[in-house]
Amino acid sequence: MILRLNIVLLAVASFSLAGCSQGQNTKTGMKYKELTPEEARVILHKGTEKPYSGKYENFWENGVYACKRCGTPLYRSSDKFDAGCGWPSFDDEIPGAVKRQPDADGSRTEILCAACGAHLGHVFEGEAFTSKNTRHCVNSVSLDFIPADAAKKTDTAIFSGGCFWGVEYYLQKADGVISVVSGYTGGKKAKPTYEEVCSGTTGHYEAVEVTFDPSRISYEKLAKLFFEIHDPTEWNHQGPDWGEQYRSAVFYRNEEQKQVAEKLIALLKEIGYNVMTEVRPASLFWKAEEYHQDYYFHKGSTPYCHGYVKRF
Repeated sequence: MILRLNIVLLAVASFSLAGCSQGQNTKTGMKYKELTPEEARVILHKGTEKPYSGKYENFWENGVYACKRCGTPLYRSSDKFDAGCGWPSFDDEIPGAVKRQPDADGSRTEILCAACGAHLGHVFEGEAFTSKNTRHCVNSVSLDFIPADAAKKTDTAIFSGGCFWGVEYYLQKADGVISVVSGYTGGKKAKPTYEEVCSGTTGHYEAVEVTFDPSRISYEKLAKLFFEIHDPTEWNHQGPDWGEQYRSAVFYRNEEQKQVAEKLIALLKEIGYNVMTEVRPASLFWKAEEYHQDYYFHKGSTPYCHGYVKRF
C-alpha cells in the first residue's frame, strides 16, 4: 500500500483511451498525473509498448524509477539489469511498492503499482539472469525516472498492535506513507506461515513494515499515529482478538527511533495510560501471505478491532 489502495477497476472506469485529465483517488486523496493517450493505453488498459522503443530500456543513470501515474517510487537503479528483452528489467522492487496478480488467462503474472493500480508489465522467475532469479519486465511508459540527487529518501518503521489488517488500514491513510506491508517479526522461525504464527509456537508478532517519506511525515508523527490507532494498554490482545501474536510493540531500526518510542510511551504514562507496548530492536521481517495485504480495502469494510483515538 503510499501503499494505499489497489482500485484499478475504478480507475479504468474513470478514464478513456483517448487520454485522461488529472484524477484523484476519492478514498486516499492521492492525485493522479495527466496521461497521454499512449500512456493511458498501457497504464490503464494494460497495453504493451513495442520492444526496444522505451526511453529506459538502455538507460543506466543512478536514481529511482517511480510510477508515471501517481509518483510512488517503485524500483531502484541498483536493481536494474540488461536482460536483452527490449524492456527495462529489474530483479527487485522497493518493498511493498509493486503488487502481483495473475493475468486473466492465467498464463503470466502481471505487476502493478501497489499504490494506484497502474499497469507496469509482467514478472518472471527462474530465468537465472541474476542471483535473485527474478525479472520485472516493465514498460518505460509506466515509469518516471528521478535522478539520485533529486530522489526522495525513504525510511522504514515496524509496528505491532493487534491484527495487522487494522494497523495497515490506518497507517496507509497517512500522508507521506509510501507503503505498508503486513507480516511477521520477532520470532524464531524463518518464513513462518499465518497458521504457524497463530499457533503461538513461533514467537512472532503480527506486524507491519511502513515505508515513508521523512520529508512529508516524521517518524515521531508516524509513531504517534500508531499509538492512536490501537490500544497500547492491552496485552496479548487487541479488542476481541487474543494471542501473543497481537502484542503491542515498536521495533526500532536505530537509536533515534528507540528514543522516540520511549519518549512517547513516557508521555502516555504521564497522562495516565498503563502502556504495555514493548520497545524492541528490529529483527527479520517476513512478508505475510498475499491475501493478508490490503485486506480491508479488498474486503470493502473497516477494521473491527482498531479505531482512531486522540491521545497526544
